[in-house]
Amino acid sequence: MAEAFLVAQGLHKSFNEHKAVNGVSFTIYKGEIFGLLGPNGAGKTTTIRMLSTVLKPDRGDVTVGEYSIRHDADAVRSLIGVCPQELALYEDLSALDNMVFFGRMVGLDGKEAQAQAMAHLELMGLTERAKGKIAKFSGGMKRRVNLAIALMGYPELLFLDEPTVGIDPQSRNNIYETIEGLRDKGMTILYTTHYMEEADRLCDRVAIMDGGRIIAMDTPYQLKGQAGSPEQVTLEDVFLKLTGRSLRD
Repeated sequence: MAEAFLVAQGLHKSFNEHKAVNGVSFTIYKGEIFGLLGPNGAGKTTTIRMLSTVLKPDRGDVTVGEYSIRHDADAVRSLIGVCPQELALYEDLSALDNMVFFGRMVGLDGKEAQAQAMAHLELMGLTERAKGKIAKFSGGMKRRVNLAIALMGYPELLFLDEPTVGIDPQSRNNIYETIEGLRDKGMTILYTTHYMEEADRLCDRVAIMDGGRIIAMDTPYQLKGQAGSPEQVTLEDVFLKLTGRSLRD
């Protein structure tokens, strides 16, 4: 029986009269890559902000490793790493200095921060560029540093918010292989993306959100099977069938 690591129960969040999240519940199991998918405005970002203790739910709760985001937010933060969609990098600093800075922010001493920084840069194929300024890095390299920073402190649960936006195929493949390697070593990962082929390749299970609710949740294979032959139907076909083809600007 798989061990539950994150349990979200009855999450609600409104902004004025708008219900951004309306009764969301799901479980992520230890060592699983769990995809949270949905069109713009579906409620994904608000949900992730609650899961990562940035935003308090109006109702409901989340436990991460048995700690509640309502009552033990600091303990939850000690277990998680967050790789945001927006690059959180200091352009005038080197990759290594960025890593060490964020390592110190999560409580590492200087020696440990330096050691972890070099280990994570090696993982991302950036050892030779460790002392290069971020300002001179390509978009793909910046994305890889962004992910490496989220690994500082060796979190048990990693939030990845569209980590491959706008990068070249080589960097994207490097990130795929890194994520799969982290999963194989036991890390639990929540992954959001608008690229359905990514979710199909990486995720053990996916939840599709729309209108602040989860409207489908299963393995990619099972979801495709509900729409036809899993070998012929794509996850994008399923996504569009469930959420519609109207633009969500």
